[in-house]
Amino acid sequence: MESMDDYKEELEASLKKIRVGDVVTGTVIDVTDDAVIVDLKAYADGVIRKDDLSEDPDFNMAEMIHPGDEITATVMATNDGEGNMVLSKKEANQVLAWDKLKNMMEERTVVPVKIAEIVNAGAVAYLEGIRGFIPVSRLSDEYVEDLKEFDGKTIEVTVITADEETHRLVLSGREAAREKKQEETNKKIAKCEVGAVMKGTVETLKDYGAFVELENGLTGLLHISQISTKRIKHPGAVLKEGQEVRVKIISTANNKISLSMKELIEEEEEREAEDTYGYKEEGQASTGLADLLKGLKL
Repeated sequence: MESMDDYKEELEASLKKIRVGDVVTGTVIDVTDDAVIVDLKAYADGVIRKDDLSEDPDFNMAEMIHPGDEITATVMATNDGEGNMVLSKKEANQVLAWDKLKNMMEERTVVPVKIAEIVNAGAVAYLEGIRGFIPVSRLSDEYVEDLKEFDGKTIEVTVITADEETHRLVLSGREAAREKKQEETNKKIAKCEVGAVMKGTVETLKDYGAFVELENGLTGLLHISQISTKRIKHPGAVLKEGQEVRVKIISTANNKISLSMKELIEEEEEREAEDTYGYKEEGQASTGLADLLKGLKL
Protein backbone atom coordinates (compact mmCIF):
# COMPACT_ATOMS: atom_id res chain seq x y z
CA MET A 1 0.00 0.00 0.00
CA GLU A 2 1.11 3.54 -0.70
CA SER A 3 2.06 5.71 2.24
CA MET A 4 2.81 9.38 2.84
CA ASP A 5 6.53 8.61 2.37
CA ASP A 6 5.84 7.80 -1.28
CA TYR A 7 4.78 11.40 -1.82
CA LYS A 8 7.30 13.03 0.52
CA GLU A 9 9.29 14.82 -2.22
CA GLU A 10 6.15 16.02 -4.01
CA LEU A 11 4.68 17.33 -0.77
CA GLU A 12 7.87 19.14 0.20
CA ALA A 13 8.06 20.71 -3.24
CA SER A 14 4.42 21.81 -3.16
CA LEU A 15 4.89 23.44 0.25
CA LYS A 16 8.17 25.16 -0.67
CA LYS A 17 7.90 28.90 -0.20
CA ILE A 18 8.58 30.77 -3.45
CA ARG A 19 9.16 34.52 -3.28
CA VAL A 20 9.24 37.33 -5.81
CA GLY A 21 12.77 37.59 -7.24
CA ASP A 22 13.57 33.87 -6.90
CA VAL A 23 15.07 32.14 -9.92
CA VAL A 24 13.20 28.88 -10.49
CA THR A 25 13.48 26.02 -12.97
CA GLY A 26 10.58 24.01 -14.29
CA THR A 27 9.30 21.94 -17.22
CA VAL A 28 7.22 23.39 -20.05
CA ILE A 29 3.81 21.73 -20.12
CA ASP A 30 2.08 23.93 -22.69
CA VAL A 31 2.82 26.62 -25.27
CA THR A 32 -0.05 28.89 -26.31
CA ASP A 33 -0.10 31.78 -28.76
CA ASP A 34 0.89 34.31 -26.14
CA ALA A 35 2.34 32.40 -23.15
CA VAL A 36 4.30 29.41 -21.89
CA ILE A 37 2.97 27.31 -18.99
CA VAL A 38 5.61 25.83 -16.69
CA ASP A 39 5.31 23.03 -14.13
CA LEU A 40 7.38 24.13 -11.13
CA LYS A 41 6.41 21.11 -8.98
CA ALA A 42 5.05 23.63 -6.49
CA TYR A 43 1.62 24.73 -5.28
CA ALA A 44 1.06 26.62 -8.54
CA ASP A 45 2.18 26.56 -12.16
CA GLY A 46 4.18 29.36 -13.69
CA VAL A 47 3.17 31.53 -16.64
CA ILE A 48 5.65 33.33 -18.90
CA ARG A 49 4.10 35.88 -21.24
CA LYS A 50 5.49 36.15 -24.76
CA ASP A 51 7.04 39.57 -24.07
CA ASP A 52 8.88 38.17 -21.05
CA LEU A 53 10.68 35.39 -22.91
CA SER A 54 13.53 37.21 -24.65
CA GLU A 55 14.94 40.61 -25.64
CA ASP A 56 15.75 39.27 -29.10
CA PRO A 57 13.23 40.78 -31.57
CA ASP A 58 13.65 37.71 -33.83
CA PHE A 59 12.83 35.26 -31.03
CA ASN A 60 10.17 32.80 -32.24
CA MET A 61 8.32 31.25 -29.30
CA ALA A 62 6.70 28.45 -31.32
CA GLU A 63 10.01 27.36 -32.84
CA MET A 64 12.23 27.81 -29.79
CA ILE A 65 10.12 26.42 -26.93
CA HIS A 66 8.30 23.07 -26.79
CA PRO A 67 6.52 20.98 -24.12
CA GLY A 68 9.09 18.96 -22.16
CA ASP A 69 11.79 21.65 -22.37
CA GLU A 70 13.42 22.73 -19.13
CA ILE A 71 13.23 26.47 -18.57
CA THR A 72 14.67 28.84 -15.95
CA ALA A 73 12.90 32.07 -15.08
CA THR A 74 12.59 34.77 -12.41
CA VAL A 75 9.44 35.03 -10.26
CA MET A 76 7.79 38.41 -10.88
CA ALA A 77 4.57 37.76 -8.91
CA THR A 78 3.29 34.81 -6.88
CA ASN A 79 -0.31 35.13 -8.11
CA ASP A 80 -1.63 36.50 -11.38
CA GLY A 81 -5.21 36.52 -10.09
CA GLU A 82 -5.88 33.06 -11.50
CA GLY A 83 -3.63 31.12 -9.13
CA ASN A 84 -0.54 31.07 -11.35
CA MET A 85 2.90 32.52 -10.70
CA VAL A 86 4.06 35.20 -13.11
CA LEU A 87 7.54 34.41 -14.43
CA SER A 88 10.05 36.16 -16.67
CA LYS A 89 12.69 34.29 -18.62
CA LYS A 90 13.99 37.64 -19.84
CA GLU A 91 14.85 38.66 -16.27
CA ALA A 92 16.50 35.30 -15.57
CA ASN A 93 18.47 35.65 -18.79
CA GLN A 94 19.88 38.92 -17.54
CA VAL A 95 21.21 37.13 -14.44
CA LEU A 96 22.43 33.91 -16.05
CA ALA A 97 23.48 35.16 -19.48
CA TRP A 98 26.30 37.39 -18.28
CA ASP A 99 28.00 34.44 -16.57
CA LYS A 100 27.78 32.47 -19.83
CA LEU A 101 29.06 35.42 -21.83
CA LYS A 102 32.02 35.90 -19.51
CA ASN A 103 32.90 32.21 -19.86
CA MET A 104 32.66 32.52 -23.64
CA MET A 105 35.02 35.50 -23.52
CA GLU A 106 37.57 33.70 -21.32
CA GLU A 107 37.44 30.49 -23.39
CA ARG A 108 37.35 32.34 -26.74
CA THR A 109 34.28 30.33 -27.72
CA VAL A 110 33.16 30.69 -31.34
CA VAL A 111 29.37 30.95 -31.73
CA PRO A 112 27.02 31.81 -34.63
CA VAL A 113 24.84 34.94 -34.40
CA LYS A 114 22.41 36.56 -36.81
CA ILE A 115 22.86 40.24 -37.58
CA ALA A 116 19.63 41.87 -36.33
CA GLU A 117 20.26 45.39 -37.60
CA ILE A 118 22.87 47.71 -39.06
CA VAL A 119 23.73 50.78 -36.97
CA ASN A 120 26.25 53.57 -37.16
CA ALA A 121 29.79 52.13 -37.30
CA GLY A 122 28.72 48.52 -36.95
CA ALA A 123 25.99 45.95 -36.47
CA VAL A 124 23.77 44.55 -33.71
CA ALA A 125 23.33 40.85 -32.88
CA TYR A 126 21.79 39.06 -29.90
CA LEU A 127 23.68 36.44 -27.93
CA GLU A 128 22.10 34.63 -24.97
CA GLY A 129 19.28 37.16 -25.30
CA ILE A 130 21.64 40.10 -24.75
CA ARG A 131 22.03 42.87 -27.31
CA GLY A 132 25.59 42.93 -28.59
CA PHE A 133 27.48 45.37 -30.79
CA ILE A 134 29.92 44.36 -33.55
CA PRO A 135 32.17 47.22 -34.72
CA VAL A 136 32.53 47.49 -38.49
CA SER A 137 36.26 46.80 -38.15
CA ARG A 138 35.46 43.45 -36.53
CA LEU A 139 32.69 42.17 -38.78
CA SER A 140 35.19 40.38 -40.99
CA ASP A 141 38.90 39.80 -41.46
CA GLU A 142 38.67 41.92 -44.60
CA TYR A 143 37.72 45.55 -45.20
CA VAL A 144 33.93 45.99 -45.19
CA GLU A 145 32.86 48.42 -47.87
CA ASP A 146 29.08 48.01 -47.57
CA LEU A 147 27.63 47.31 -44.12
CA LYS A 148 24.20 46.52 -45.59
CA GLU A 149 25.58 43.30 -47.06
CA PHE A 150 25.70 41.90 -43.52
CA ASP A 151 22.09 42.73 -42.61
CA GLY A 152 20.31 39.47 -41.72
CA LYS A 153 23.46 37.45 -42.31
CA THR A 154 24.62 34.76 -39.85
CA ILE A 155 28.30 34.96 -38.93
CA GLU A 156 30.56 33.30 -36.36
CA VAL A 157 31.80 35.54 -33.55
CA THR A 158 33.75 35.59 -30.31
CA VAL A 159 33.00 37.71 -27.23
CA ILE A 160 35.61 40.42 -26.65
CA THR A 161 33.80 42.48 -23.98
CA ALA A 162 31.15 41.31 -21.50
CA ASP A 163 30.57 43.96 -18.84
CA GLU A 164 27.46 43.26 -16.78
CA GLU A 165 27.65 46.51 -14.79
CA THR A 166 27.56 48.73 -17.87
CA HIS A 167 25.44 46.21 -19.80
CA ARG A 168 28.05 46.31 -22.56
CA LEU A 169 28.49 43.33 -24.88
CA VAL A 170 30.93 43.62 -27.78
CA LEU A 171 31.37 40.82 -30.32
CA SER A 172 33.90 40.19 -33.07
CA GLY A 173 33.72 38.15 -36.26
CA ARG A 174 37.28 38.94 -37.30
CA GLU A 175 39.08 36.27 -35.27
CA ALA A 176 36.64 33.50 -36.21
CA ALA A 177 36.90 34.45 -39.90
CA ARG A 178 40.70 34.37 -39.72
CA GLU A 179 40.72 30.98 -38.02
CA LYS A 180 38.32 29.53 -40.60
CA LYS A 181 40.38 30.92 -43.47
CA GLN A 182 43.58 29.56 -41.91
CA GLU A 183 42.03 26.10 -41.55
CA GLU A 184 41.09 26.12 -45.23
CA THR A 185 44.58 27.31 -46.16
CA ASN A 186 46.19 24.57 -44.05
CA LYS A 187 44.14 21.94 -45.87
CA LYS A 188 45.34 23.29 -49.22
CA ILE A 189 48.96 23.39 -48.02
CA ALA A 190 48.69 19.76 -46.90
CA LYS A 191 47.91 18.83 -50.51
CA CYS A 192 51.06 20.56 -51.84
CA GLU A 193 53.88 18.19 -52.76
CA VAL A 194 57.44 18.99 -51.81
CA GLY A 195 59.46 19.06 -55.04
CA ALA A 196 56.61 20.37 -57.18
CA VAL A 197 57.52 23.17 -59.59
CA MET A 198 55.01 25.97 -60.08
CA LYS A 199 54.60 29.36 -61.65
CA GLY A 200 53.99 32.32 -59.40
CA THR A 201 53.90 36.09 -59.10
CA VAL A 202 56.04 38.13 -56.72
CA GLU A 203 53.65 39.85 -54.30
CA THR A 204 55.98 41.74 -51.96
CA LEU A 205 59.69 42.12 -51.36
CA LYS A 206 61.21 42.08 -47.88
CA ASP A 207 64.80 42.32 -46.67
CA TYR A 208 64.74 38.58 -45.91
CA GLY A 209 63.08 37.42 -49.13
CA ALA A 210 60.01 37.62 -51.34
CA PHE A 211 56.42 36.43 -50.95
CA VAL A 212 55.18 34.68 -54.07
CA GLU A 213 51.55 33.94 -54.93
CA LEU A 214 51.46 30.52 -56.54
CA GLU A 215 49.19 29.41 -59.37
CA ASN A 216 47.07 27.45 -56.83
CA GLY A 217 46.24 30.67 -54.94
CA LEU A 218 48.54 29.99 -51.97
CA THR A 219 51.44 32.21 -50.95
CA GLY A 220 54.93 30.98 -50.15
CA LEU A 221 58.16 32.54 -48.94
CA LEU A 222 61.14 32.67 -51.28
CA HIS A 223 63.97 33.27 -48.82
CA ILE A 224 66.82 35.51 -49.97
CA SER A 225 69.20 32.53 -49.78
CA GLN A 226 66.99 30.63 -52.25
CA ILE A 227 66.68 33.33 -54.91
CA SER A 228 70.04 33.02 -56.65
CA THR A 229 73.13 30.84 -56.73
CA LYS A 230 75.08 34.04 -56.13
CA ARG A 231 75.08 35.97 -52.87
CA ILE A 232 72.76 39.00 -53.03
CA LYS A 233 72.21 41.78 -50.50
CA HIS A 234 68.52 42.32 -51.23
CA PRO A 235 65.82 40.40 -53.18
CA GLY A 236 65.30 43.53 -55.27
CA ALA A 237 68.64 42.89 -56.95
CA VAL A 238 67.00 40.01 -58.83
CA LEU A 239 63.23 40.38 -58.43
CA LYS A 240 60.55 43.03 -58.62
CA GLU A 241 56.93 43.04 -57.47
CA GLY A 242 54.54 41.70 -60.10
CA GLN A 243 57.26 39.62 -61.78
CA GLU A 244 56.33 36.09 -62.86
CA VAL A 245 58.72 33.40 -61.64
CA ARG A 246 59.20 29.64 -61.63
CA VAL A 247 59.74 28.19 -58.17
CA LYS A 248 60.11 24.84 -56.47
CA ILE A 249 58.35 23.88 -53.23
CA ILE A 250 61.07 22.76 -50.81
CA SER A 251 59.05 22.59 -47.56
CA THR A 252 55.51 22.76 -46.14
CA ALA A 253 56.52 22.41 -42.48
CA ASN A 254 54.31 24.17 -39.89
CA ASN A 255 51.77 24.95 -42.63
CA LYS A 256 54.18 27.37 -44.28
CA ILE A 257 55.32 27.02 -47.88
CA SER A 258 59.03 27.52 -48.53
CA LEU A 259 60.13 28.09 -52.11
CA SER A 260 63.36 28.03 -54.10
CA MET A 261 64.56 29.44 -57.41
CA LYS A 262 68.14 28.52 -56.58
CA GLU A 263 67.48 24.76 -56.75
CA LEU A 264 65.89 25.11 -60.18
CA ILE A 265 68.91 27.07 -61.43
CA GLU A 266 71.28 24.42 -60.06
CA GLU A 267 69.25 21.62 -61.62
CA GLU A 268 69.28 23.41 -64.97
CA GLU A 269 73.06 23.90 -64.78
CA GLU A 270 73.50 20.18 -64.05
CA ARG A 271 71.40 19.24 -67.08
CA GLU A 272 73.41 21.58 -69.31
CA ALA A 273 76.66 20.05 -67.99
CA GLU A 274 75.39 16.55 -68.83
CA ASP A 275 74.41 17.61 -72.33
CA THR A 276 77.74 19.39 -72.93
CA TYR A 277 80.25 17.14 -71.25
CA GLY A 278 78.40 13.86 -70.88
CA TYR A 279 78.82 14.21 -67.12
CA LYS A 280 76.57 12.50 -64.63
CA GLU A 281 76.16 13.42 -60.97
CA GLU A 282 77.65 10.09 -59.90
CA GLY A 283 80.93 11.23 -61.43
CA GLN A 284 80.96 8.56 -64.17
CA ALA A 285 81.73 9.40 -67.78
CA SER A 286 78.92 8.59 -70.14
CA THR A 287 81.30 8.57 -73.14
CA GLY A 288 82.48 5.04 -73.96
CA LEU A 289 86.15 3.95 -74.46
CA ALA A 290 85.61 3.41 -78.18
CA ASP A 291 84.45 7.01 -78.55
CA LEU A 292 87.55 8.27 -76.74
CA LEU A 293 89.93 6.24 -78.98
CA LYS A 294 88.06 7.09 -82.14
CA GLY A 295 90.31 9.06 -84.52
CA LEU A 296 93.40 8.57 -82.36
CA LYS A 297 96.48 7.72 -84.52
CA LEU A 298 98.95 5.20 -83.08
